[in-house]
Amino acid sequence: MENLKIEKIEVIELNIALKEPISISLGTVYLAENMVIKIHADKGLTGIGEASPEIKIAGETQSAGFEIAKLLATGLKGKDPLAIEDRLRDMDHAIHGNHTIKSAFDMALYDLLAKKAGLPLYQLLGGGNTREIYTDMTVYLGSPERMAAQALEYKNEGFPTIKVKLGTSEKEDIERIRAIRAAIGDEIPMRIDANQGWDTVTAIKILKALEPYNIEHCEEPIPHWNNTHLRRVRDHSPIPIMADESVSDHRDAFRLASMGACDYFNIKFAKSGGIHNAIKINAIAEAAGIRTQVGCMSESRYALTALGHFVAAKNNVVWFDIDSSLSHAEDPVTGGIQYKGKGRWELPEIPGIGGDFDPGFIEKMKKTII
Repeated sequence: MENLKIEKIEVIELNIALKEPISISLGTVYLAENMVIKIHADKGLTGIGEASPEIKIAGETQSAGFEIAKLLATGLKGKDPLAIEDRLRDMDHAIHGNHTIKSAFDMALYDLLAKKAGLPLYQLLGGGNTREIYTDMTVYLGSPERMAAQALEYKNEGFPTIKVKLGTSEKEDIERIRAIRAAIGDEIPMRIDANQGWDTVTAIKILKALEPYNIEHCEEPIPHWNNTHLRRVRDHSPIPIMADESVSDHRDAFRLASMGACDYFNIKFAKSGGIHNAIKINAIAEAAGIRTQVGCMSESRYALTALGHFVAAKNNVVWFDIDSSLSHAEDPVTGGIQYKGKGRWELPEIPGIGGDFDPGFIEKMKKTII
């Protein structure tokens, strides 16, 4: 395959209105403030990536990401976009951390490579588009009554699984699950996510109290840095524990697997730095006998399309939390993964990730070209 050169890179802010504010234990989100990277190479090829910064999870913001993206773009210009590992190393040498904005560059590089190869991304990653992809749907924090009504609405819409945000107090969280189960019945699977909201003792007490409610797993019950106590929670919990904020990249995955600190991993491109590191996390998990889930921040359908390709290529990913765009009041994406109702997503069959952003939507956004 011939080498290419990066001719220019577009850095674009992407602001998407939400249907309503969404609340978790870490705070409330009122607007999806994302980033888009477009890498233009010679031969007319363009790779597109998207990232969703979350200051309380990844420590990144849209405004900071915009400035850092200009720095990263300057360092990549004129280089071969097909040598993905080299380009990711260039970015790591340019600035430490900042996984979220780097994930947008990573995604754009993979999109460009797949387009150059003439393959859908899932084929480039070694997969086949044979898996059925059904997302759960998230019930965000609120009163028990409001959350129960929302869960029932999602059940009636046909979602196969309900995900419930918790992480405030023992009394409130138990009452939320009790109310939701009373509303939706016992058969539909339910997952919970505390987003680091509990301390160790509280987490164990709540998880034991929730044992009768048929919970598939609990994401990140305690602060992300407390890996030792995460293992303690796992050892005393009747509900399997999924690491989310505590497993940002492949190094975290290796440490947690070595410690036996959790049952499962939640992989998000915006945490890991993108597809390249997500592959490593999943490989470590598979070697350790740990199954994985893919998740999202506030990404549009474009980044969710990339997640879908990853799912199609990695059978160790068995849970799909790919619902962020379903909370958006507007859709800036053309092409891409298509929502077919009842939680089902359908991947496109064209080279690359298979989507783009509506030029009319993008032209309203802050943008620069390097």
